[in-house]
Amino acid sequence: MYIALYSAFYSEETLQYLKATIAYLEQNGHRFTIIHRLKKQLQAENQGYTYFDEETPLKKDIDFLFSIGGDGTILRAVTLVRDTEIPILGINTGRLGFLTSLHRDALNEGLNLFFQKKFSYISRSLLQVRTDESHPILEETGFALNEVSVNRKNTTSMLSIETELDGQPLTTYWSDGLIIATPTGSTGYSLSSGGPIVSPNSQCWILNPIAPHNINMRPLIVPDCTEIKIRVQGRSKYHLLSLDSRILTLENGNNIYLKKAPFVVKTVQLDGATFFSTLREKLFWGQDKRNTQ
Repeated sequence: MYIALYSAFYSEETLQYLKATIAYLEQNGHRFTIIHRLKKQLQAENQGYTYFDEETPLKKDIDFLFSIGGDGTILRAVTLVRDTEIPILGINTGRLGFLTSLHRDALNEGLNLFFQKKFSYISRSLLQVRTDESHPILEETGFALNEVSVNRKNTTSMLSIETELDGQPLTTYWSDGLIIATPTGSTGYSLSSGGPIVSPNSQCWILNPIAPHNINMRPLIVPDCTEIKIRVQGRSKYHLLSLDSRILTLENGNNIYLKKAPFVVKTVQLDGATFFSTLREKLFWGQDKRNTQ
């Protein structure tokens, strides 16, 4: 099996678990390649490792990508995987780790399960984004796994966000911004802004205004076949458009178009882990004294 090892951020802790994963793969005879940014830290161990550049999409001969870090690392890994159909196994060395399947404290046990093929796949839909104004980020990685959001820039004034669904007017949000979240992203930025939790295999988008001026404006769930068009106005000349961790500045008045991406990203879910068990563990669902009586 050929594994790509990826980490978005360097830390001593991440390096520790990266080395432990490398040792496991070597002992069990698996090929691997490592993100180039960690070459300097690993040279003392072995000069014979191979490396890949994150500026270049992964080759399709790679079987799996191991994402070592937190949820943010998986979001960045998606820009490498893109439409290659290479599945991602998340090894959590961060705090919450909602998207990751394997915790650092059970690294060997989790890898044993994985290589025994005791796992399933979760297919996660993505949002594809384009605008009237061309931008390198949108041309190269114009998609998002968690959410696309519009936010204020250099102003405390509200934005006016005209929104259409399938060519029909929905409303104009007067708010600090607007989040369009995928089911995967429902437990991220949207949740912290009062949005609903949606299971990752649901086929929908969430439109969630950020601090709306009209308190009757509530999060809206629409089918993921819906094509969304938004147009932002405001007192400032510019606003921010973010796609997961990638942020760009747009001039007000541009049209922003969102629809379902033509590919999905597959993540690995080890046996024994489910979306709802993750809710109980990470979000403390059921932590009520009455449930223990």
